[in-house]
Amino acid sequence: MARRNPERRAALVDAAIEVLAREGARGLTFRAVDTEAAVPPGTASNYFANRDDLLTQAGGRVYERLQPDEESIARQRAATPNRETYTELMRELVDRVSAFRTGYLALLELRLEATRRPALRAVLTERVRADVDANVAYHEGSGLPGDATAVKLLILAFNWLIVEQLTLPEVFTEEERDALIAAAVDRIVGGSPVAGPDPNSA
Repeated sequence: MARRNPERRAALVDAAIEVLAREGARGLTFRAVDTEAAVPPGTASNYFANRDDLLTQAGGRVYERLQPDEESIARQRAATPNRETYTELMRELVDRVSAFRTGYLALLELRLEATRRPALRAVLTERVRADVDANVAYHEGSGLPGDATAVKLLILAFNWLIVEQLTLPEVFTEEERDALIAAAVDRIVGGSPVAGPDPNSA
């Protein structure tokens, strides 16, 4: 029977993320997680039904930890909804994701593993689709310029920019990265209609 201590479970999943980032999916064992979490041998096996369970929970935990805090959300909502604000939001997003380096690298490992594990692929597909939908819904309610397609294009562009930064950080300088973010927003959002209600609708 799986244990139910939520704090211990979260610590074990966080340890799994660190193992994934450092050792890859093949290095993710219950023993490695126990060692990383500094808990007695056999602890992880009491909390997770099997290795697939641990993999899927690690994926969900990464997304939880990548969410902005309430202060950041409040600041975003109070800002003027223009292209300059949009660019700053995207810079904050890239910075936040990049700051959780092991989490993003673990997520890349999970995506590769998902090509071989249909159950994990289904979980990640559902989670990523929900994340995209949430971003589009937030954008459409914010009054920021651009449409749903622009949001999706920026997600795709910045995902690879983050991969580049975390795996080959010498390819682009910080100044080049910031300039690329601004250019992406300008070129992708600049050609999109402004989000919000249709003024011609009843």
